[in-house]
Amino acid sequence: MACSAPSLITSNPNSFFSPKFLSSTFPLSSLSFSALPLRTKPLRTSLTPRSTFLLRATSSEFPLVGNTAPDFEAEAVFDQEFINVKLSEYIGKKYVILFFYPLDFTFVCPTEITAFSDRHAEFEELNTEILGVSVDSVFSHLAWVQTDRKSGGLGDLKYPLISDITKSISKSYGVLIPDQGIALRGLFIIDKEGVIQHSTINNLGIGRSVDETKRTLQALQYVQENPDEVCPAGWKPGEKSMKPDPKLSKEYFAAV
Repeated sequence: MACSAPSLITSNPNSFFSPKFLSSTFPLSSLSFSALPLRTKPLRTSLTPRSTFLLRATSSEFPLVGNTAPDFEAEAVFDQEFINVKLSEYIGKKYVILFFYPLDFTFVCPTEITAFSDRHAEFEELNTEILGVSVDSVFSHLAWVQTDRKSGGLGDLKYPLISDITKSISKSYGVLIPDQGIALRGLFIIDKEGVIQHSTINNLGIGRSVDETKRTLQALQYVQENPDEVCPAGWKPGEKSMKPDPKLSKEYFAAV
């Protein structure tokens, strides 16, 4: 019989995200998603020219690229005030970067949260909102925002921090670690139609890249605006794209 994962309580808070702690607290076996319902419906793609290379899944059992993002409504902290955030309010208006992080007042988390805030204007130019989520309360979020960055705090942020204190949002996006009650570092790019077009999930000790998130978003927007083209590895705006055709693709390969 499998042993339960150890408690998060430790006398040395600096060891929370150490390699030794991670390997003992979150072994691969504890991160099994076998409890999630299995996909029973096949994936299919539309044959219409505009979406030939944008997969659209038919199952809503759990979020996967191509599925509609699970809607939610929750309290959040923004501009040092408590507000209400509902994902569906962005549908038809903006793209959304939805990212989960484990806990307030930790170590890797503030580096990610402040990095996205410092570059919020770049995402605004791409018609994109950023939403951060953790299982902490709005009171914890507020206290962290009111803490200076040089003391491990966040300072003022340019996007909302959502409270998932019931853990329902983390669970619906498949990033919750049930035995620990916290979320892995999941990040989802949701398009204006409310469809998940990209997802990444990092383990607790691995921070994410704002540059790569922006690049992926730009590639997504380019493909949606140019449905007869696809973006090769590492593509950035202004670089050559590719025609998804056995003959026409040779134009790209011949040029690189």
